[in-house]
Amino acid sequence: MEVLPFIMFVAVFLLLLLGYPVAMTLGGVSVFFGVLTFGTDYFALLPLRIWGTMTNQVLLAVPLFIFMGVMLEKSGIAEKLLETMGMLFGRFRGGLAISVVIVGGLLAASTGIVGATVVTMGLMSLPAMLKRGYDPELSTGTIAASGTLGQIIPPSIVLVLLGSVLNVSVGDMFVGALVPGLLLVSLYLLYIVLLGVLRPGLMPAIPVAEIQVFKDSKPWKTIVEAFVIPFMLVIAVLGSVFAGIASPTEAAAIGAFGALLLTLFQRQLSRDVLKSVMRETTWLTSMVFIILVGANAFSLVFRGMHGDRYLSEMIVQANFQPELFLAVVMIGVFIAGFFIDFIEIIFIVVPVVAPIFTAFGVDLLWVGVLLAMNLQASFLTPPFGFSLFYLKGVAPKEVTTGHIYRGIIPFIVIQLFMLVLIILFPELVTWLPQVLSGR
Repeated sequence: MEVLPFIMFVAVFLLLLLGYPVAMTLGGVSVFFGVLTFGTDYFALLPLRIWGTMTNQVLLAVPLFIFMGVMLEKSGIAEKLLETMGMLFGRFRGGLAISVVIVGGLLAASTGIVGATVVTMGLMSLPAMLKRGYDPELSTGTIAASGTLGQIIPPSIVLVLLGSVLNVSVGDMFVGALVPGLLLVSLYLLYIVLLGVLRPGLMPAIPVAEIQVFKDSKPWKTIVEAFVIPFMLVIAVLGSVFAGIASPTEAAAIGAFGALLLTLFQRQLSRDVLKSVMRETTWLTSMVFIILVGANAFSLVFRGMHGDRYLSEMIVQANFQPELFLAVVMIGVFIAGFFIDFIEIIFIVVPVVAPIFTAFGVDLLWVGVLLAMNLQASFLTPPFGFSLFYLKGVAPKEVTTGHIYRGIIPFIVIQLFMLVLIILFPELVTWLPQVLSGR
């Protein structure tokens, strides 16, 4: 009996690696092991668990943030940001790469949709960088890494889901992830600046004549539209959460409505655009919530078979210290990210390890931000890094998969360095929430 929960756990991973759909795998394996162990009556509890998930007001933020991100993608704001920033930093070596990182951070704080950000920046920035003599590996690595900043910089769907699974306030997750997210952006920028000094041939500056044309065109209106308007939306969403004026769900509603107004202001709003955004939002939201249903079934059976208790006892008998257990979880999540999606990791691994962290007395807010930083790497690690697929899909023919894989390595190293910093200095996560709460 004790071995059944772990057989079920391994079965789910093997089926996912074979390419079966996540929700169907979680639900199907759970039903099989549940009926095998308890009979069909045990699943009378499942509708109550699903109802509890569907009536969770915190999770209402998921479709609202998705709507906000998709709507902003259609507004053309990303294109203006990239074009304007490129000219502002163009006279520096690596100026285009610097602008991609900064725009990636701004889009992360205003959309949080990784696929949309990577595709948009790939279409806009990659041809321009290659045309100006940038190294293909540096170009692709910068775009892919910057496009995934939406995983750690709030408002982030990952932080919402982790907060729900860990039973931690989503507002605290947003506040706790802000400093690490900004530090990660700073480390990306520092790397590009140092590389520009040490190997200037990899990233030429934009010709002075081209920049002068931009200056002569009186670009202040363009700069205001490109920066101030999306920045106001970020302040409205995150500021309302940090100030305690609105809950994350209410802030998500503010963001969705604000994105609608911005698209109208940019004269991009039409019936077709609205239908496209609503269709994509419905599809993405349905995908997340059907996985939630499967995860609930998995959790119900796993705990019914006392899998969490057996795992806790095994760790106690192995005399694991909290630090060693944290290291094992982080390494396991990082390796799992090579093969499976971040949503699968959140709903399969996190519910299993969260009670053990609680038993060890570890701060779950800190653990949540560590997991978010770790899961961000799953978008960048081959062979199944989604950002790499997105970028390859829009890259010119001369950019190979090898260029993309090699280009992302320095940024993965930077992410791992940032992960170590958070482990060594938990105050990077806990300080700001304590200050804002007055503790």
